Amino acid sequence: MPLPVALRPPLEVALARPVATIPAPPALPGGCLYEPKWDGFRLVIVRDRDVSLWSRKGTDLTRYFPDLAEAAAAQLPAGVVVDGEAVVWREGRLSFDELQHRISSSAATVARLAREWPASYAAFDVLAVADQDARGLPLRDRRALLEELASGWSAPLNLSPATRDADEAAEWLQTMTAAGIEGLVAKGAGQPYRGGQRQWVKVKHRDTLDVVCAAVIGSLRRPEALVVGLPLDGELRIVGRSTPLQAAASRALGRLLRRPEEPHPWPAQVKPGALDRFNSGGRDVIDLTLVEPIVVEISADVAMTGHSFRHAVRFVRARPELPVDEVVAP
Repeated sequence: MPLPVALRPPLEVALARPVATIPAPPALPGGCLYEPKWDGFRLVIVRDRDVSLWSRKGTDLTRYFPDLAEAAAAQLPAGVVVDGEAVVWREGRLSFDELQHRISSSAATVARLAREWPASYAAFDVLAVADQDARGLPLRDRRALLEELASGWSAPLNLSPATRDADEAAEWLQTMTAAGIEGLVAKGAGQPYRGGQRQWVKVKHRDTLDVVCAAVIGSLRRPEALVVGLPLDGELRIVGRSTPLQAAASRALGRLLRRPEEPHPWPAQVKPGALDRFNSGGRDVIDLTLVEPIVVEISADVAMTGHSFRHAVRFVRARPELPVDEVVAP
């Protein structure tokens, strides 16, 4: 029997809204269930007569993950829909770069990448079992169904860990980031699955580190945002931009900034993609106000593409006392 029409892909997935701290256990309906926030591609696996893999935006990604499609065909019974994250491990750490490489590659290259750097799947929810819609069930019941379903799995299919213990979740937030885990997601154990709604909450792990500010957006005295760089292969390269500066921070930083004294390593105009790796539209170029490089401390989450930050960083403070040549790439 095929899946009901309401379960045929593409499906809207449940979403999470960002919060600053880990919510207390009773903060969400039915109590919080805490899970790792994987640094990968959100992927819904639909096992009907065939297998198909779908992105958060409703794009069919089956051809980019032949390894996961093959495993799903072998290990999932028909009539099942699971929600989770596709990840690639490289040298003991999650590699978002390898995932992006797949999406931009030919079929022959994808097949090679699947052999060299196979994907894994971390399942954290089940939307259908035996052709029956499970989305109306509370998470605690869906989790029980998922655990039963996953009891016979083997790699590359995996059950994403979950805990009701806030202390254990806090420990995960501190220890799992070494492997590239972005943070935590908290979900209400009593909540049904509501696609398209931000019913969950997420807490991202953030680290502070020193980078080089060598340009700003806006004026020298009242910068609007920082453009930051790191020394890579003997050159100072742009690796991201900051969130908009608060007025007080803008004034304080503006007092420290100076115009370049020597030839500058960066151009005065860049394309949007140079500052935001996911920005493929907008203005043709962005004007930079070049400054004499200065060390600044930023707060940044652990998600990176190569050596570039995938999200805007937060300015913490200027460190004019530190030599620029002592800054190193993380």
